[in-house]
Amino acid sequence: MLDKAINPIWVKIISDDDSLIPKYQTDGSVGCDLKSADNFTIPPGLRIVIGTGIKIELPSGFGAYICPRSGLAAKHGITVLNAPGCIDNDFTGEVKVILFNSSNEDFIIKKGDRVAQLVFFPIFQAIFQKATTITMTDRGAAGLGSTGI
Repeated sequence: MLDKAINPIWVKIISDDDSLIPKYQTDGSVGCDLKSADNFTIPPGLRIVIGTGIKIELPSGFGAYICPRSGLAAKHGITVLNAPGCIDNDFTGEVKVILFNSSNEDFIIKKGDRVAQLVFFPIFQAIFQKATTITMTDRGAAGLGSTGI
């Protein structure tokens, strides 16, 4: 498993605890797992900021998203509150995760538990061109829910 990376990029990482370094669980995984650096309890209906114990340096032209883990959401009602959380290319502080407990029970997290996923992406920055008109489409200005449920 994980013999070679798909479209690899080099990401520098600092961690005092090698067990906290993110890992991909399968060869086809899009996200690598972020782990909790400490023990926490998230009461029902509340959020908590969880440290991961890592700092990363993204290569030029890349960013990263912090995404929920589907198993935590489906089984326990735990999700990343600002999903996806965006890590900018120039951020070099500790990677943290905002978790929300939507269940009716306390959720206990232990150091080393997988709490979220880290997904890397190329950055495209827009150059805005002031205009007086834009091209009209069949959809036009129809917004939220206009294409169906």
